Amino acid sequence: MTGPRPTSRRTIVAIALNTFREAVRDRILYLMLAFALVMILASRFLSMLTIGSEVKIVKDVGLSAISIFGVLTAIFVGVSLVFKEIEKRTIYTLLAQPVRRWEFIVGKYTGLSLVLSMNVAAMSAALLALVAAYGESPAPLLPAVVLILVELLVVTAFAILFSASTNPILAALGTVVVYVVGHLIWSFELLKSRLPEGPGRTVCDVLYWLLPNLDRLDVKARAVHGVAIDSGYLAAGMLYGVGYAAAVLVVACVVFERREFS
Repeated sequence: MTGPRPTSRRTIVAIALNTFREAVRDRILYLMLAFALVMILASRFLSMLTIGSEVKIVKDVGLSAISIFGVLTAIFVGVSLVFKEIEKRTIYTLLAQPVRRWEFIVGKYTGLSLVLSMNVAAMSAALLALVAAYGESPAPLLPAVVLILVELLVVTAFAILFSASTNPILAALGTVVVYVVGHLIWSFELLKSRLPEGPGRTVCDVLYWLLPNLDRLDVKARAVHGVAIDSGYLAAGMLYGVGYAAAVLVVACVVFERREFS
């Protein structure tokens, strides 16, 4: 006779913690984190070889390293999370227990988000300490770091969505395409203005509103040059990113719920 079914929260937390433990044991994760930290520290020496404000170069390289290596972590770890369970057939054992499919997806996403948060915190601490060593306040960089993390939450949601529906290679490709297009979303408005009236403009409108506008979460240039980032803009960006990630995660749950395992 089986006991009462655990609550969804307990199930999600258990899956998230297990995912977190698996991810932090992944050597690729540590290699990328180490390389990112080296890049941030190396920006100190790079700034000596270039013309311009040394601290601005350190900020620029540091924020770019946090963003790029965060995205790589989301892609390389995220696209294999669900597929790995299917390939090893551990998914059958999990789903044979009182675990709903949506709880499995949300738990995986939460675990990877914890890993990304930890990595971003470590990389940001190194960058902020380096900026402080120059005698500047690192506080203006914090909004950029927060929005980088929000952007990573969106990318991670897509990685989980594609991982729940296809193999890692196609999932990685799809996630990269979404990331690149998300930063070029402005080009659809430009393309629309150059097209004649017709279905082409409609397609541009649909893609513009359907795909994530990651460009609105990119304030690295403003942070580097000390341009103040309005608290309202920061709050709106966080709300947009978290809301979009949640919507993609809902789609991932629906897709995984309908997927059949042979």
